[in-house]
Amino acid sequence: MPAPERYAVIGHPISHSLSPRIHTLFAAQTGRALRYEAIDVLPEQLAMAVRAFFAGGGRGLNVTLPHKQAVLGLLSRCSEAASHARAVNTLWSDAEGALVGDNTDGIGLVRDLQQNLGVPVAARRLLLLGAGGAARGVLGPLLALAPRELVIANRDVARAEVLAAVAHDAGSIPVRAIALSALGQDTPPGQSGTAGFDLILNATSTSLSNELPPLSPRLFGPGAVCYDLAYALHETSFVRWARHHGASAAHDGLGMLVEQAAEAFHLWHGVRPDTAPVLAALRSQTQ
Repeated sequence: MPAPERYAVIGHPISHSLSPRIHTLFAAQTGRALRYEAIDVLPEQLAMAVRAFFAGGGRGLNVTLPHKQAVLGLLSRCSEAASHARAVNTLWSDAEGALVGDNTDGIGLVRDLQQNLGVPVAARRLLLLGAGGAARGVLGPLLALAPRELVIANRDVARAEVLAAVAHDAGSIPVRAIALSALGQDTPPGQSGTAGFDLILNATSTSLSNELPPLSPRLFGPGAVCYDLAYALHETSFVRWARHHGASAAHDGLGMLVEQAAEAFHLWHGVRPDTAPVLAALRSQTQ
């Protein structure tokens, strides 16, 4: 019997990662023999660790914080999604040994919103909190669903303006950048408001430290849904805030994690696993 193929996720820190559990469940479901591990890699070790992994027979890597942008410099080529996001979360080596990268975060978010949660995006007002790598990774797929408007809010408004400019170049959906401190404030007549959103997505890193960006309940439109791209063993601070202040629904990013992993699995193995039982199994462990 051949040895199991080797896969891994790299990041720092990484001990909390659910990716080994997810890919092990996918492998069992699809009859694949693989070994998937979590590897803690410091930023200064990134290039050496990636090259050593593939030189040692590794078949595929997932990449998480803080390496998603830095790993771009190690690639021979990358997908259009990764190029637009300027971030990569899935790596593999092609038949010639060249390193290839993709970004499956955006498709993971969209599948969770649409297929798992039934959250409508078309013709809705969206607020995206944050303008870092996580926001970049999901921006294009969100705009592809044709929202009425998307507002990007960030502490450093200049970073939000850069991201909004990228979005303007890519399509016709109205995209604006504002400072986080301006959210929920009164808006002059004739200008689009900074309150009353249908879907609010938290792409900041605040939930990872159990913190919150400055937010107002005035952000909620009727039936507003909140979504945190982060996940935790218990409610994230953003999900807790949303439920406490009357959001119609609030979800963490566990479904996004499973769906982006399924897309990575498909890229590596050519088969798409069924995410529903895997997500149910993880939910039973985190509640």
